Amino acid sequence: MDITETPAQREVRERYTAWLDDFLPDDYLARYHEHRLDWAFRRAHQRDAFEAGWLVPQWEPGLGGQGLDHLETLTIRLESARRAAPKLPNIQGVGVVAPGLREHGTPEQIDRYLVPLLRGDEWWALGMSEPGAGSDFGSIRTRAVRHGDTWVVNGQKIWTTQADQSRYATLYCRTDPAAPKHRGITCFIADLTAPGVTIRRIRSSEDSLESFCEVFFDDVELRADAVLGAVDDGWNVAMSSLDHERDMIWIMNWVEIERGLAHVRSSMLEHRRDDLLVDLGRRLADAEAIRMTGYRAVTNELRGERSPEFLILKLFGSESLQQVWELAIQAAGPGAVTDPGLLLEDFDALAATLYGGTSEVQRNIIGERALGLPKG
Repeated sequence: MDITETPAQREVRERYTAWLDDFLPDDYLARYHEHRLDWAFRRAHQRDAFEAGWLVPQWEPGLGGQGLDHLETLTIRLESARRAAPKLPNIQGVGVVAPGLREHGTPEQIDRYLVPLLRGDEWWALGMSEPGAGSDFGSIRTRAVRHGDTWVVNGQKIWTTQADQSRYATLYCRTDPAAPKHRGITCFIADLTAPGVTIRRIRSSEDSLESFCEVFFDDVELRADAVLGAVDDGWNVAMSSLDHERDMIWIMNWVEIERGLAHVRSSMLEHRRDDLLVDLGRRLADAEAIRMTGYRAVTNELRGERSPEFLILKLFGSESLQQVWELAIQAAGPGAVTDPGLLLEDFDALAATLYGGTSEVQRNIIGERALGLPKG
């Protein structure tokens, strides 16, 4: 892919930056850590981005987009990340649930749920991970048994981001226990306020931008029209939904790495930490490798070719992100312990090797799908 901007890319980028400049307060970067914790501000950003067509720019007007092509959309995502635009308050709703709902939902489901989700009026959680089946999605044990026009759900989900703040969840249940591991799973739209649903927040060792919860389902009744996609086809619903995370995660990691490196360079100059120059060089090389690998993956996708590069971007990006913010702590020296913003950045980076698939699972995927190694 020619990474030089085309005139069309430049035009949409300039329109987007003009809109973002108009939305952001003048002190946004100076008070970045305060603004990132301002939920009302982040909600307003999502709502206004939806109305202006910058939320999901590749979708059509009325659904938060402008009908942009792939490269123009990538341009907006990169520019948004570079400018540290406010993070969506319910990011999995827009990034994972919305694409799956649009692709697999019935017209009635799309009409009822999609726009409130995109505007941020209704938050959504992902009912996927379970005790003993964190990133091993095929091993879920939460059961849904059909009784006439009703499904009865029993089981538990864990590490469910923002379940305590969400109205709905895409809930994945085993509906055919006799089917092979990756079959016999069905996706449901579950109302988290329904009788039989219990949500408990998981305590964290540090304040975080998002809550993590465990969710219990005890004889929870779901109507037949709560099925998203086809019965026993939840694996395909999940894979097509998560597929939309790929660009989002590598771009987010790359830009966070760049922001961390800027912090490292500033601290090294201030504290004369020449002893860290080799480490800085390695992290700079990692950042450039992530960027170029991402471009190559996009190029392959545009050509309709298989792109194994996407398989390594998540692993490489998340582990590089942790290393950069650890380096930022070293560069800051003793002053790091009195810098709450820096400590929060380092703490948030720890989650990078968990969300979107743990590093251990990513290595298995790379071994099996990219290198063709046998399953262990």
